[in-house]
Amino acid sequence: MIKIQLLDDEPHILSALQRVLRPHHWEVHAFSDGQQALQALTEHEYAVIVSDYKMPNLDGITYLQFAKQRQPNAMRMVLSAHGDRHSMMQAINRAEIYRFLSKPWEDYEIETALKAAIDLYLLRDENQRLLAQVRSQQSTLQRQEQELRRLEAEHPGITRVRRDAQGAVLLDGGESSHG
Repeated sequence: MIKIQLLDDEPHILSALQRVLRPHHWEVHAFSDGQQALQALTEHEYAVIVSDYKMPNLDGITYLQFAKQRQPNAMRMVLSAHGDRHSMMQAINRAEIYRFLSKPWEDYEIETALKAAIDLYLLRDENQRLLAQVRSQQSTLQRQEQELRRLEAEHPGITRVRRDAQGAVLLDGGESSHG
């Protein structure tokens, strides 16, 4: 199940976001306290982490930097009514923010941004899984090649197969018996 973490110091914002996301059947964890949200990063794997930009004890960029260290694959977003250029550049450069979401928002903007983030998260996850599979297969092939070289060194010619003009395997150096 896709898990989304929301962090905002205003409970009514969290409630509004949860209402928007409810129809999608994602598992949404909402926090108004940064420490509790940080703790949840050790207990759950999130596809998307959305943090308010300005909070009393912790700014969203700093929180998302911590989140990036704990869950580098999660897509990170900032929710902000204060979108000055400098803070946006900081967020992008320091916490590798995927998207900025503005307050107030249109529901479809939140939904579209989260769907796109989840799609990208799933795509990256699949790419990592496939890369691990390819590496495993390459390792198996390398072991098989080493074994073939060892056998060939021990018993010269054992890895070569002789065939006649029709492709039949020749045994004992003679011609094939069918024909």
